[in-house]
Amino acid sequence: MTSVTSELAETLERVVGAPITGLHRLSAGASRETWALNAAGRELILRRDPPEAPDTAGMAREADCFRACARAGVPVPTLVAHGDGTDGIGSPYLLMERLDGEALPHRLLRADRWASVRPKLVHQFGEILGRIHAIDPAELPRLEEIDDPLTLLRESHAAFGEDRPAMELIFRRLDRTRPEPVPSTLVHGDFRNGNLLIDDGGVRAVLDWELAHIGDPREDLGWLCARAWRFGEAPEVGGFGSYEELLASYGRATGTDPDPEAVRWWEAYACARWAVFCRIQAERHLGGTEQSVEMAVLGRRMAEAEHDALLALGLTGAEVVRDPLRDPVPDEQPALYDRPTVDELLNAVTGFLREELTTEDPRSAYLAKVAANALTIVRREMRLGPGERAMHSARLAVIGCADDGELAARIRNGTVSDDDPYVIAAVRSSITAQVTVANPRYLAPAGRGRRA
Repeated sequence: MTSVTSELAETLERVVGAPITGLHRLSAGASRETWALNAAGRELILRRDPPEAPDTAGMAREADCFRACARAGVPVPTLVAHGDGTDGIGSPYLLMERLDGEALPHRLLRADRWASVRPKLVHQFGEILGRIHAIDPAELPRLEEIDDPLTLLRESHAAFGEDRPAMELIFRRLDRTRPEPVPSTLVHGDFRNGNLLIDDGGVRAVLDWELAHIGDPREDLGWLCARAWRFGEAPEVGGFGSYEELLASYGRATGTDPDPEAVRWWEAYACARWAVFCRIQAERHLGGTEQSVEMAVLGRRMAEAEHDALLALGLTGAEVVRDPLRDPVPDEQPALYDRPTVDELLNAVTGFLREELTTEDPRSAYLAKVAANALTIVRREMRLGPGERAMHSARLAVIGCADDGELAARIRNGTVSDDDPYVIAAVRSSITAQVTVANPRYLAPAGRGRRA
């Protein structure tokens, strides 16, 4: 047990009034730390903000959601304690009961253990979302009400000052195809495969309420259906079932049948939102707030989300591409350095991280895999980067743009149409090239070996 873990255990003993054993950090949670512990025989979970990025108000709002959901019959863990961290925890936190079940999507989607449970889940998702959306927003006065999430998303993206024509094209399409508004409700904000604890009866608990707000209830439906949360499986709802099943279950629970086309719009919005979230998480590393290989690699997942948004909007298609790592590295002349080459060194370290490194700490094992993925991205970019930059410049020249900045500005201000086939082709090709470097299998149709 490290000194940090020992100090945290001592503080938790004072908070819960019982001896603490087995305290260890879990791999789950990119934005908050997640710890498991035993308090005199009671299994608990601690979720706290990174000490360098506290959000006292946000944690208090999440605690409000736990209490309101418990009253409404929404399955959530029992809240044991919460605070702003001044009691010694070190940052704002929630302490809750630890429930038995599985939340890892790859296991839930593929393991025989869950085969009999999977058919139940889509129907339960609709029913539970109906309960969440029936909670009176007046019970949650501290939650932010978001009337125009698309504008807020565009502003969040613009704050980075980076030229991404794909995002501008996506925003333009979303803006001109907005569905008619409906009355606002409580919105979970991150209701998806991965944030739902599953046991033999189905959904045991809805987790991770940090993005809850008041807004359009269809946002939760679209987010649940985003392609990123299917993890390579074909069914549209988290990899478990169909739109029709979800909306029928939701309609029975609420007495209101959502417009499928409106939910499709919210699915495309969800993909754009995930793209911006990936960039926000990467900024935590790039800006020095939290040095983390996990956050750094999330920045390269932005292109996957852009691809998904373009796919949901009908502006691109799935395709099978060859992994560049199957091809030899182009020769570099003259050869100034000895063997192994840079690529061979990277490959050796990747193999060590994936196959040789052993650790009993689950989070360290997880981060080793993330680090191996980062090195793999570097190797692919070494192969494709120079040639792709030249091809991208040629595509921009066809539409009369000197660089991505000019194309992004012209899409944003409307001087080129978002229906222009040359603009769409340039954006589509650029995103396909980026995903080919980050994760080429992601481009494949579901059922063709793609794994997110």
